[in-house]
Amino acid sequence: MDDFLSEHEQWERLKAWLRDNGPWIVAGVIVGALLLAGYRWWEARQNQLALEASAKYHEVLKALDANDKTRAQSLISEIETDYASSAYADQARLLSARLAVEAGELDKAAATLKSVMEKTDDRQLSLVARLRLARVQLAQNKPDDALATLNAVQGGAFEPRFDEARGDILLAKGDKAGALKEYQSARQGALTQSIDAQTLDLKIQDLLTDPTLPKTAQVETNAKPGEAK
Repeated sequence: MDDFLSEHEQWERLKAWLRDNGPWIVAGVIVGALLLAGYRWWEARQNQLALEASAKYHEVLKALDANDKTRAQSLISEIETDYASSAYADQARLLSARLAVEAGELDKAAATLKSVMEKTDDRQLSLVARLRLARVQLAQNKPDDALATLNAVQGGAFEPRFDEARGDILLAKGDKAGALKEYQSARQGALTQSIDAQTLDLKIQDLLTDPTLPKTAQVETNAKPGEAK
């Protein structure tokens, strides 16, 4: 009997606890289910948006292949508006900057590239935008700004391209020795990176045969692969 009464008391206590806390438990289960359903919907929606943005981006590329720049720019604007949070939005902005350069709108191109460089979450894309911005700044006759843009960060996998761009900028400033050094550094990186080694060789050879370049500069910049600049 004592055991029965003990179990009975326990059951009564459990029922009392359920009466007091049951609504909260049910509410918690409902909220959890709603959160899970909401997350799954959001995840599916993000995947759908990514697919749509990808398709739209490939339409841009097709338009550029067909030299339909007007349609390409219109599609880019749609991506920026409808898929602003997708990775394709930054890719589209890079294409928009390219179109601006081709149209001679260097200020617009520089502003677009700077925006991508500073705001994108993609480290590699930021470096691409930085490199292109430096080249646009050189075209704007702002070599010091271009150098500052390149020197602000490490180029990472793009370091050989950064070196070549620095060489072009220094050459434009009349610093042939500095340009040669950068070109040779870029040429060393070309052994492992995708870069136009043939063009680099031509730039290096032109400087090495330039009678106005001091011989000492030619010797100093003739570094072996792996040596520091």
